[in-house]
Amino acid sequence: MPTRILGIESSCDETAAAIVADGRDILSSVVASQLDIHRKYGGVVPELASREHLRQIVPVVREALLQAGLTFADIDAVGVTQGPGLVGSLLVGLTYGKVLAEEMGKPLIPVNHLEGHVHAVFLEAHIAGRVPALPAICLIVSGGHTLLYHVQSANENVGAAARGFRFRRLGGTRDDAAGEAYDKVARLLALGYPGGPIIDQIATKVAASGVAFSARDKDELKFSPVKIRGNAHDFSFSGIKTAVLYYVRAHPEFAEEIEARKKAMQQGLRKAAELMPLCSPRTLALISNFQAAVVHDLVARTLAAAEETGSRTVLVSGGVAANSELRKRFEEKAARLDVDVFFPSRALSTDNAAMIAAAAYSHLLAGDLASPDMNAEPNLRLA
Repeated sequence: MPTRILGIESSCDETAAAIVADGRDILSSVVASQLDIHRKYGGVVPELASREHLRQIVPVVREALLQAGLTFADIDAVGVTQGPGLVGSLLVGLTYGKVLAEEMGKPLIPVNHLEGHVHAVFLEAHIAGRVPALPAICLIVSGGHTLLYHVQSANENVGAAARGFRFRRLGGTRDDAAGEAYDKVARLLALGYPGGPIIDQIATKVAASGVAFSARDKDELKFSPVKIRGNAHDFSFSGIKTAVLYYVRAHPEFAEEIEARKKAMQQGLRKAAELMPLCSPRTLALISNFQAAVVHDLVARTLAAAEETGSRTVLVSGGVAANSELRKRFEEKAARLDVDVFFPSRALSTDNAAMIAAAAYSHLLAGDLASPDMNAEPNLRLA
């Protein structure tokens, strides 16, 4: 009889519930996005996020049960995100999970959101019949996190879904997370929120269309490689973001097209194909070069960590892992180095509850259950 775990995720601005059997088979996965609520503010508003979680949590869990064809009586345990994240958002999912587990008389399992992202990779790999070899280097990259971990198995004597992981932190961002830099640059250029998808779509279309840039634009808009003193596995994206800001400020001619894009978005035009005609060749070059610089830094530092630790496997997860340029560059460079690189699908790259339920399974087998006084931990560390 499979062990069915109900996962609940509410760390930021997505209310999610999923049911996963034996840590590997996704029976259902439901995500209620708050994108339309936060878009006009250019970012997540914590108070609005927690209110929306309160409104969505019950129907989302019910929908997850309905999709799986199960009832609460069929659930063996409840896994909830304990942190890191927005404290108000975390408390909604955590409190609901506590009450649910107590009413059902089932175990409650606290899960680190970051660990969930690692399990998302293994969930997809299991479906494809490819289990990543450990030890591995894992890059978790999103709007709130840019982190590098060395990942090892906690127990080699059990199946991949049950073994759990041991983590060693190698590095992280010293300022903006990569996804945060995308959002800020998109807001500066009036490209909408979230910034990552629209910048990626425009940069991809630019590459496919063969837009010719002037020699002046190529030279002026080329970003220098990021230099880090101290830990070479750390990241920094505020410099790239600030370089874009200073360049736009130094060229008043950007103002007219930025205003044109703002008006277009007010009229509901937000797709890349709709905004590109309102971008000058210089703006298109700026967007493309910004993405290229961020992707280059993420790929180079991750593969350098793999080489240093002797790891032949790289795991990439988090919202920015959905970026098409990032996936392409990782696959190209990893192949040259004889390194296997694994991504979750785009649906499991962003926040979801299937990854929380999968992570909860190994903790359930190890007996790592919630204490009576368990609370949300917005700054919870993975290692």
